[in-house]
Amino acid sequence: MHWRRVGQDCGGFQIFRRGLTRGILWICLVGIGMVSQSHAAEWSIVPSLGVKGVYNDNLLLTPLPHDATYGYWISPAAEFAGKTERLEVSGKVAADFVSYYGGEETNFTNIFLPLSVRYKTEKDLLGFTGGFTRDNTLMSELLTTGIVVRFTQRNQWNANPTWTHRLTEKLSVQSSVQFTDTTYEDGRRLGLVNYQLLGGSGGLLYQLTEQDQVQITGNYTSFYTTAASSDFRASIPGLMLTVAHVFTESLTGTAFGGPRFISTTNQAPGGDIKAHETIWIYGASLAKQFESGSLQLSASRDIIPSGFGLLIQTDRVSLSGSYKISETITGSLDANGYITSGATHTISGGTLAEQRYVGISPKLAWKFLEWWKLEAFYTYGRRDVDGFATTATSNAAMLMLTYYPPKLALSN
Repeated sequence: MHWRRVGQDCGGFQIFRRGLTRGILWICLVGIGMVSQSHAAEWSIVPSLGVKGVYNDNLLLTPLPHDATYGYWISPAAEFAGKTERLEVSGKVAADFVSYYGGEETNFTNIFLPLSVRYKTEKDLLGFTGGFTRDNTLMSELLTTGIVVRFTQRNQWNANPTWTHRLTEKLSVQSSVQFTDTTYEDGRRLGLVNYQLLGGSGGLLYQLTEQDQVQITGNYTSFYTTAASSDFRASIPGLMLTVAHVFTESLTGTAFGGPRFISTTNQAPGGDIKAHETIWIYGASLAKQFESGSLQLSASRDIIPSGFGLLIQTDRVSLSGSYKISETITGSLDANGYITSGATHTISGGTLAEQRYVGISPKLAWKFLEWWKLEAFYTYGRRDVDGFATTATSNAAMLMLTYYPPKLALSN
């Protein structure tokens, strides 16, 4: 080989979580070992170090009187990838060391350890995605559900093994399993509860023509809270039909839809409260590639488990695009609109008020030297909540400098 430069849970639950951790590490080690033992193995490591200054005149998007917040982020990271003829392994080790001052004084550390493994044979494709994420609820819950939550740390383990088997040149069978374990530090102070998510899916994928693809999937999800004063459980079987069409070489579209049959059990002092409901989820997206940029538009409705101890219905519209202004400067835009409401009652029997959030984020990135990049962000946010007399708005500005040392590659 040679290196070269090229540019609060129960005991049983804790045991299960430790087992999951060992399983993820085992998959990673097996993948690394298989790659390393191959005579055609190639590895690469891409390190980076970013420093970001931030300013936000309403960090928590509150309609109450508040002061502006400012702070800084230090973000070291290293991406790695390994590849053989049949096996691909990729992942990342990254962290954010964050300090905020002014209106919202807080310090927290984010950790990101994603892992992806793919192994293919003549007719089969085995995959795994998962890992560990430690982040803050303000950003994670907002981007997922459109709901604003005050600061606390969220720890989340994910494991998603998949299998695809090709029956014929056009027909394949697909299956997957999903496990998520989410815990919050001092979550009860914010009305958050720990939860687990366990699910699976299976279906058929058919290549109707060179431009058209149809997928039919049956799925099941079990969602339940852990270490809560009163438990909430939900079982969610469903069906999904997905159609993808290639209009041209640069324009593609996807549409999907199907029912979710939701059954919930809410623990109460007088006895369990059970409910049944059918909700349709659906969505569509268009993606266009240009010579110097790209554009994507999507709209969807989904049912999302939440740390509030209930299922949330989220309607979302997104627009994202990027444009290469010059060889060194790229501009991009992300715009999102959410309408969220409780699809079920909370574990305390209440409901979640409908909320509406709009976020618009233009960005400029300038690679001014071979290993240096400067990025400038601006984000406008607007939040409305039923029952609140006033609307909350925020303006945020960020400036980030990132150093990318030369990439390291390993081959044998």
